[in-house]
Amino acid sequence: MRKTWLLSALLLATIAGGSYGLYLYLRPAPLPEQLLYGNGHIEGTEVRVAVEVAGRVVESRIDEGVTVTKGDLLLRLDDADFILRKEQAEAGVEARRREREQAERELQVWRHHYETAERELSRYRELGKRGTVSPQRVEQEENAFRNAQGRVGALEAEIGAIEGRIEAARKELALVANQVKKTRVFTPVSGTVLAKTIEVGEFAQPGRTVAILADLSRIELKVFIPEKDIGKVKLDASARVRVDAFPDRLFEGRVARVDQQAQFTPRDIHMPEERTRMVFGVTLVLDNPDGVLKPGMPADAWILWGSGTRWPPQLFVPQ
Repeated sequence: MRKTWLLSALLLATIAGGSYGLYLYLRPAPLPEQLLYGNGHIEGTEVRVAVEVAGRVVESRIDEGVTVTKGDLLLRLDDADFILRKEQAEAGVEARRREREQAERELQVWRHHYETAERELSRYRELGKRGTVSPQRVEQEENAFRNAQGRVGALEAEIGAIEGRIEAARKELALVANQVKKTRVFTPVSGTVLAKTIEVGEFAQPGRTVAILADLSRIELKVFIPEKDIGKVKLDASARVRVDAFPDRLFEGRVARVDQQAQFTPRDIHMPEERTRMVFGVTLVLDNPDGVLKPGMPADAWILWGSGTRWPPQLFVPQ
């Protein structure tokens, strides 16, 4: 009986020791001291391209996943109505110019009449003083002078008003010409087309998004570091990132920004026990020359801190 108890105790001790040894063997190694870990989602600066005038799409060069260069034509709207309005505005400017030319010619004639009437009035006033002409004749010359003077003033005012109408017509023409240009939508930045939101034949209203672009050659990842460790993070510190889509590949990056105010850990952080702690956001800039990293991808990141430290042979997510 005693032997049975001894054997049982020995067996239990062996099992317990083996279990503990297996636990020690399988337990994940702690994160190396020179590393800080964080996770988040890949982010890119998105640019939503929208139309500024209404029109039906007659040509589209938007293809998802294609890289475009700033200034490339993305979309063309039907510009027939705008062209007609532009021609109408041009005709309006020309009509105002002809109106001004006619008034200027008439003004030249009346200025000549004014100068003649002024000379005649001066002469008849002198004759009137001598008594060689009647006062009625002098009054006739005064009336002729005032008529010419009034007509010159009226024509000068009319030409000034015509100039105002010409300026308004020119601005209307410039506005319509600008609308004609806006029927062609060009790429505002160089980048990759993430989404196409309109097709040929659809009618676009001003403000409608037709494409979403992003510069995927330089993307960002925001991770959250516990408050106790934020003093270790330095700008331009080296970082490495791994995404689920490429588990065997590490992407190089660096620390670009560190938030100046702490916050509670966002709810999308993977480890629940970390969600109630105060953390600082740290933004990493990643090199993505082949564009394989896409906005929205979940990612793990490691930041190397401390002078003279090196990257360990393997990187793993701490448990």
